[in-house]
Amino acid sequence: MREIRRTVCNRDCPDACSIVAHVEDGRVVQLGGDPAHPVTGGFLCWRTNNFLPLQYHPERLTTPLLRGNPVSWDEALDFAARELTRIRAGSGPQAIFHYRSGGSLGALKHLTDYFFSEFGPVTSKRGDICSGGGDAAQLLDFGEEDSHDLFDLLNSRNILLWGKNVVVSSPHTMPVLKDSAARKMLIDPVWHKTARFCDAFVQPRPGGDFALAMAVARVLFEEEWVDPAAGSYCDHLPDFHALAFSRELDAWCEEADVRADVARDIAARLHEGPTAIVVGWGMARRVNGGAIVRALDALSALSGNIGVAGGGVSYYFWRRKNFDFSFIRKQPPRTILEPLFGPELLASDVRAVWITAGNPIAMLPESATTEKALRSREFVCVVDSWPTDTTRAATLVLPTTTLLEDDDLLGAYGHHFVGSSRPVVAPPAAVKSDLEILQALAARVGLSDVMRGTAREWKERILRKDAGFTVSDLDERGPQRSNLSAKVLFADRKFKTASGKVNLITSAPDRSQVSAQFPLYLMALSTDKAQNSQWSKGQPQGPATVTVHPDSAGGIPDGGFARLESAIGSMPVQVVHDPRQRRDVALMAKGGHMREKRNANVLARARATDIGGGGALYDEAVRITP
Repeated sequence: MREIRRTVCNRDCPDACSIVAHVEDGRVVQLGGDPAHPVTGGFLCWRTNNFLPLQYHPERLTTPLLRGNPVSWDEALDFAARELTRIRAGSGPQAIFHYRSGGSLGALKHLTDYFFSEFGPVTSKRGDICSGGGDAAQLLDFGEEDSHDLFDLLNSRNILLWGKNVVVSSPHTMPVLKDSAARKMLIDPVWHKTARFCDAFVQPRPGGDFALAMAVARVLFEEEWVDPAAGSYCDHLPDFHALAFSRELDAWCEEADVRADVARDIAARLHEGPTAIVVGWGMARRVNGGAIVRALDALSALSGNIGVAGGGVSYYFWRRKNFDFSFIRKQPPRTILEPLFGPELLASDVRAVWITAGNPIAMLPESATTEKALRSREFVCVVDSWPTDTTRAATLVLPTTTLLEDDDLLGAYGHHFVGSSRPVVAPPAAVKSDLEILQALAARVGLSDVMRGTAREWKERILRKDAGFTVSDLDERGPQRSNLSAKVLFADRKFKTASGKVNLITSAPDRSQVSAQFPLYLMALSTDKAQNSQWSKGQPQGPATVTVHPDSAGGIPDGGFARLESAIGSMPVQVVHDPRQRRDVALMAKGGHMREKRNANVLARARATDIGGGGALYDEAVRITP
């Protein structure tokens, strides 16, 4: 008999969708979107709608593996406990590196941080490969990082989608955009399907967004379109004015590779507000990424669109605001910068690495360096549900639950609703949840009392009491909107900076350059067919695809085969022509596997953004050769 069960998606996606699972005889046979969710109601993205091939993939990890061989849980956990305590005793807890990424976004995944804090504290990561630059930018500018209510876009007169591929990366924002009567402009060096829903499309030079923002700022000043009250809520306004006027309008536009009338159009849209700036996360994944986001923050403030309905600058919804992790108190003795994972780990005296919710070999730059760094450690444990490039480099692999077997709390970074995931089916018999793994390990190292508690008890402990709902509310009524986020951010024009004002940027950053030798910016972008390195129906056969303008293909015909080369590596590719793209970009899908020679990160050097410890992922220069 078919049953309907509900849960919430825990994958690294902004939407945290509510899922309706159809279950027959203990097996999920169909997935769909829960129409009751105010944001994600009624549909799932392609990746999750087609998750069942992954859920029931024959290669699903269902037993612990020690050096590639199946072992019992007792043997696996006894080994892990011996190795961790041996290395801690011999070299101190800093010789152990705990790396937790965002492959699963549940609040209870932070309990691995808690375990290793109490066991050590051990070495941990700093920065954030995806959003570090933008996170730091908004915290510098506003003292807080959050967004207006998603539905506030319905109050906008203009919407600037700056580097934002809504169709692929935020599909549940699309219905709101379609319902909004606002004029919409896409500003992105890459043509993508979001352009079809906009009345204007601008393709600046990759990394030229800061220059474009300065050109727009200059127009705002010249046309006297700056909010007369800006000086009352913005610090450093004279310095920002001087920065905007440090170059002529044409010079800023030349660096951005746009016409001056484009800057004037953007400025007019900001003036004719309320105007919302919706910032793509990829905007910050450059060596000048933090400065780019800071420049967009400044445009919103300068034009008077900050703190008003229909305005604002949205980079991130503060999903962790609803959770209390204050019990994780101990500071790590040292850290490893996430985008420099491979080089920093390789050069360190770290002897053991524990990896949770991540596949760093595939997802971090310099994949070959990351693999070498891991393979040269004494002990590497990876907790995952499927074989990955990283599990293949591990000493010990521990199988864990999938999103359909998860029991957790989920915030979203694309809206303000919080949900509770619950198992819709039981996991395979020899698979444990992350919490069960930690508790079994804790029992072996003297930390049983620290980790004690059911998943429900941990949910109740972590959910803030002032969020406006309880765990029971989430289970009985579905996702609820947080009381902790205002419908309009900064409506009082008060900011959590030292001065209480917007902290405007005052200096221009450097940006990366391509060269005659390597004339194309490599951009490995999100695809609707994969969630990071999880491909719902497997990776396509054959070489990875690289999409370029026909004039940039080096004479390789459309569909022809070639090599894509950078300063540190090369890989076989199939070339696809797209005349809608700029002549200085080479586009690939993010999340390809290194083992199948489809991983763009083998070409990308490990570099950090200007602030925040993000990954400068889109600044690697490449070339196509026969």
